[in-house]
Amino acid sequence: MKFNSKDAENKIYIFDTTLRDGSQGAEVSLSVNDKMLLIERFNDIGIDYIEVGFPASNPKDEELFEILKNKKFSYSKIVAFGRTKYKDTAAEKDQNMKSLLDAGADVICIFGKGSSLHVDKVIETTLENNLEMIFDSVSYLKKNCPEVIYDAEHFFDGYKLDSDYAIKTLLAAQDANADFIVLCDTNGGCLPGEILEIITRVAEQVDVPLGIHCHNDSGCAVANSILAVEKLSSVKMVQGTINGYGERCGNADLCQIIPSLELKLGRRCLPEGSLKHITGLARFVGEIANISVPHSQPFVGRNAFTHKAGMHVHGVSKVPEAFEHVSPETVGNTREILISELSGKKSIIVKALEFGVELENEPESVNKILNMIQNLEHKGYQFEAADGSFELMVKDTIGIKKQFFKLESFRVLNEKRADGLMVSEATVKIFIDDKRIIETAEGGGPVHALDCAIRKALCGFYPGLSKIKLTDFKVRVLDEKQGTGAVVRVLIESSDGVKNWGTIGVSENIIDASWQALEDSIIYGLMHIEKNTQDK
Repeated sequence: MKFNSKDAENKIYIFDTTLRDGSQGAEVSLSVNDKMLLIERFNDIGIDYIEVGFPASNPKDEELFEILKNKKFSYSKIVAFGRTKYKDTAAEKDQNMKSLLDAGADVICIFGKGSSLHVDKVIETTLENNLEMIFDSVSYLKKNCPEVIYDAEHFFDGYKLDSDYAIKTLLAAQDANADFIVLCDTNGGCLPGEILEIITRVAEQVDVPLGIHCHNDSGCAVANSILAVEKLSSVKMVQGTINGYGERCGNADLCQIIPSLELKLGRRCLPEGSLKHITGLARFVGEIANISVPHSQPFVGRNAFTHKAGMHVHGVSKVPEAFEHVSPETVGNTREILISELSGKKSIIVKALEFGVELENEPESVNKILNMIQNLEHKGYQFEAADGSFELMVKDTIGIKKQFFKLESFRVLNEKRADGLMVSEATVKIFIDDKRIIETAEGGGPVHALDCAIRKALCGFYPGLSKIKLTDFKVRVLDEKQGTGAVVRVLIESSDGVKNWGTIGVSENIIDASWQALEDSIIYGLMHIEKNTQDK
């Protein structure tokens, strides 16, 4: 593999191992269909190498490689992963070698031992035999596959134990014509200074393009990967996983590494225009893995460009770069303004603009809203996750909130039946204009029963209500010392299939708090459905 052009010199090859190393994370379990969906998405965004798994190691990977034999991707190369040959077997007779070649992948990546400790205590062979295993395996695969990558497992720990021998393992792979040699911090315990010192010495002795593969056990996987690329021109490949999934503390997170390399160091990792899809990719992978992307995750998390303090909001509304290290749009994320007791007047003005309300010249309304927020948060309300309730508060304050219905009363009864089933029954009495409506419904719990009853009462007047679904319901006890008399906060998340919103209720009575959040959710949803209908 040659890197003669200027473009090649600037290119960093991204090797994704989410499907293999990432799936070894304790909470990660991916079906064959899940993996196919991820492969398609990785190809769309322009990941160079997609490591799929171990051929013939389990029925799932076996099935996946069979499917992939009939597919070719427009950008990504499919990688089969395995180990070097067994210590007492010729490469051409080793079943692992055969399985790797039979997989039909574009690239084969094998790992070998870079540490004398592992050679002696784990695979229990001689140091010389380990070198032969590496050379014979890479050489045999290279004769039968156009591209072979060698992962030097436990290399950094091995180097610290016996630097001369660790280098010899790399030279064995180089002599066998490996296309890349990847240095692995498999235990994840190295610090950036160690990584830089060792990889610098390696680069002086190895001519093959290098890669870096870091685990995150000391919290340095991303920093170690970026530093290796920044300081050494011979490091051309970074291996990692989306969202940092992986065994123990995880792998280096490509969703942090790729933006840092592209935006901070000017290195090309993805095809032009693809970086803006990195947030969508992170969240898509999280959905498939059924693991929420941490809100605080750099670049792609929900809070990565979220501002809460009033001074920050005031500043970012004038000069975004004064409070943001990159523009959220460059990575496909969005700026969020949160409202809380820490908010200043500017926060309210900026947030109101998001839903089309101009308050710049309404100082009295802004002061009133700010005082309301501070008083309500003192009672236990929290508007950071309740944007729907905040919007309704603003529109009510300035007199533009629509009253779709007026509550007269509601009642909830709970019944435990002889068969052990617990059922709730709710009755709501409301007015729509001058018409009094009474409806009763059963549900699996009091909130579910209330939701069913209010929907029965409203559906004949507002058919768009059927689009609104409750997607999450959270209860927080605000003062545990008060026991059953404690104030509780209820947060409800809702969606109409296009837009998501949060609403809040606070009360000593959990049913009352739930009703507040439920009522806001329905009003907010109806208000936006009506607006969208008018806009069309």
